[in-house]
Parts: sequence; C-alpha cells; structure tokens
Amino acid sequence: MNLAVRWPSAPVTLASSWNLSSLKNYAVLVVLVFFALAPLYALVVNSFKSRVQIAFSPFGLPRRWLFSNFNIAWERGDFATSLPNSIVLATATIVLVLLFAGLAAFALARLRLPGANYLAFYFLVAIAVPPQFYMVPLFFLWRSLGMLNTFHGMIIIYVAIYSPFAIYLLRSYMVSIPEEFVDAARIDGAGNWQVFRRLILPLSWPGFLTAGLVVGLSVWNEFLFAQTFMPRPELNTVATSLAAFQQRGGRQWGLTNAASVIMITPVIVLFLVLQRRFIHGLTQGGLKA
Repeated sequence: MNLAVRWPSAPVTLASSWNLSSLKNYAVLVVLVFFALAPLYALVVNSFKSRVQIAFSPFGLPRRWLFSNFNIAWERGDFATSLPNSIVLATATIVLVLLFAGLAAFALARLRLPGANYLAFYFLVAIAVPPQFYMVPLFFLWRSLGMLNTFHGMIIIYVAIYSPFAIYLLRSYMVSIPEEFVDAARIDGAGNWQVFRRLILPLSWPGFLTAGLVVGLSVWNEFLFAQTFMPRPELNTVATSLAAFQQRGGRQWGLTNAASVIMITPVIVLFLVLQRRFIHGLTQGGLKA
C-alpha cells in the first residue's frame, strides 16, 4: 500500500510568488538607499581630498587623507561664531513657534471656532507659498524699522515662515485625539487652559517634537534670508559660513565639503537619536486633517 501523501502545489506557488514580490521590494529599497547614501558618501570622502584629487576621482577614496581640511574649514568658516549663532536662532525659533502654534492649533482643533476649517486651509496654502515672494518688501520694511543685522528681527521672520506648518501639523495631531477625553475633562470642571495643559499637551508631545525638529532643521539649513537680513560677518550662521569658501577662480571643494560635514554632523546625530519619535509624530499627525 502506498501511504505517500501528496501535498497540494498551491502553497509552493504562493511562497514562490511571495519571494518574487519580496525580491522586487528589496531591489527598490536598495536602489533608494543607494541614491540616499551616495551623495553623503561623496561628501564625506571628498572632505578629505584636495581640489586636484576631487577633479580626478570624485567618488574614489583619497590617495592621501587630508585631515587638515577640517581645521582650515573651521577657522576660515569661523564656525566658533556661526555655530552659536545658529543654535541661538534655532532654539529661539523652536520655542516661539511651538508656543504660538500649540495654542493656535488647540483653538482650531478643540474650541469650535467659526471658520476653523477655512483657517486651517489658509495655513495649508501658506505652507505652499514660497517666502521669497515677499522677501523684497520685507527687506525694506525691516530696514526702515532698524531690524536688519539683529537676532530678534531674524527670529521674527523665521517664526512667521514656519508657524503655518507647525499649526497645521499640530492641529491634525490634536484632531486625532478622541473627543471623549476632552468631554470627560470638561465634566470634571477643567477649563480650556487646563484641558490644553493637562490633557492635550501630554497626548500631543510627539507632534510637538516632530514640529520642533522640522523647524529646527529648517532654520539650521536656511541660507537666503540669513544672508540677506544678517550680512554682517559676526552674525553668520553655519549655512552662510559656506560662502567663505567661494573664490574668484572657483570654489575650494575640499574645504567646502569639510565645512558641510561640520554643518550636518549635529543634525545627523540629533535625527538618529530621535528618529523613532520623529517618524511616529509625523505619521500620526497626518492621519486626520
């Protein structure tokens, strides 16, 4: 008697199709990772090269590692001054944006204001409008007010530019909080401020973290407004410090790459430490608008 059991062939076909689908997904991911990491690799490798080495081999390893590029870039870019300047601008902007945006988002999400949806749409449109459109009249206004070459004038501009994004993101996050929580707090006698401080704020802190990171990175990397409204050398930021490596005959790419590595290192470290919270807050905030 033949007791051999013949298993159906469907699971094998299903597994093979699953493997094929997974292979395609991994292939796409590998391509995306390559395009994401290749510029970073070229930046780091070229930061240890001379101008001649970069011209002959822009993607190869250096024949002679020039660690002195970082010392020269630090001194010529005056990062001892520009780094504290950027930290002050980024910190002050983050604090003010989160303060104003948190209160505005709470009002739009929970106070049932008339026209709240239209205001949220207005902030969405404000995100899409390039700030360069109103840069020229703003420059003349700031000059007449004596706010050029001042930190507080630059902070006001940054707060105005990045607040619409923070308001829209935080409102989307607060809307996703169950209404029952707010109703229970109001039944217990909590006012609007108590609801915001004791309920909405603790539940929305991933959204605040995400908004703060995005705003901080944007201020850290911003060049045009900082160069236009604070042109004095002692007020340079890390982004405007890169202009120090431009020469009449061209750019010193080895020093520029070294300065860029100095500029992005704090950003990469901060993102790696907070990446899980950042992604969680960004995705949660986009669930409901």
